[in-house]
Amino acid sequence: MAKHLDLEEQEQLDQIKHFWAQYGNLITWVLIIVLGAMAAWNGWRYWERSQSTKAAVLHDELERAAEARDTARLEDALGKLREGFGSTTQASQGALLAAKAFHEQGKQDAARSALSWVVDKGADEAYQAVARLRLAALELEAGQHEQALKRLDGKVPADFQGLFEDRRGDILLAQGKPDEARKHFESAWKSLGERNPYRKLVEVKLASLGVAAAALTASKEP
Repeated sequence: MAKHLDLEEQEQLDQIKHFWAQYGNLITWVLIIVLGAMAAWNGWRYWERSQSTKAAVLHDELERAAEARDTARLEDALGKLREGFGSTTQASQGALLAAKAFHEQGKQDAARSALSWVVDKGADEAYQAVARLRLAALELEAGQHEQALKRLDGKVPADFQGLFEDRRGDILLAQGKPDEARKHFESAWKSLGERNPYRKLVEVKLASLGVAAAALTASKEP
């Protein structure tokens, strides 16, 4: 009996050896690739978390500098965020915050530079849309109406459509084109949701042009 079992074991062992001789190389490489991919993925996640943590520290520094109106610290923190962590959301948020602080300090060129960076290299299309709106507002303040309108051209996230239409209305009104402005304000009002508090401001603008929101509501009904 023992000899019979030994023969069976030997036969199984020979089959395993044959299988390994035929497929062992392939299996080894597959394992190397799979384990390597897992290691790379874990390494990437660790690096991403590390980057996010470091970016958050710099963002906090930037925020403190903005509150203190410390321009040198603000510029330094913003530069480090953009250069070292440009792909993070903290970099886009920091640039938007810095632009606001620069604007309040009367440093319009610096504000435009920070906003333009978000438009070109921002981590998310929502941040890019916000930056475009703010750039258009700065150019409207400076009387650069055509440039401001160009800022609003192109694709825009659906949630921002109403805000872009409202900003176009502001620019056209500043150009002395109330009829064209009214059309964009009407479009903005229709695009903004009923619960959006900004809609009330658009209603005020429409009322100043002789348009009642109730009439727009009626026009939407079948």
